[in-house]
Amino acid sequence: MTSPIPQTYAEWRHCIEVECGIPLTPVFIQARLVQLGDEQAEETQHFRRLYGDTHWKRVLAWFERAARESTT
Repeated sequence: MTSPIPQTYAEWRHCIEVECGIPLTPVFIQARLVQLGDEQAEETQHFRRLYGDTHWKRVLAWFERAARESTT
């Protein structure tokens, strides 16, 4: 990964699961979807200010994909 911010789904999964050591469990995924999906939440607003709306939408999509994959 050349950028410290993941640019692909594979990089994002690696960052969370390997570098951060956080298992992408259905419970964790759902909690993050709820939090990041709440545009009024302070954490979400902070994320959007730091990384921009394009990356925020990308991360939401990645969590949605991870949720679909965790049920298969």
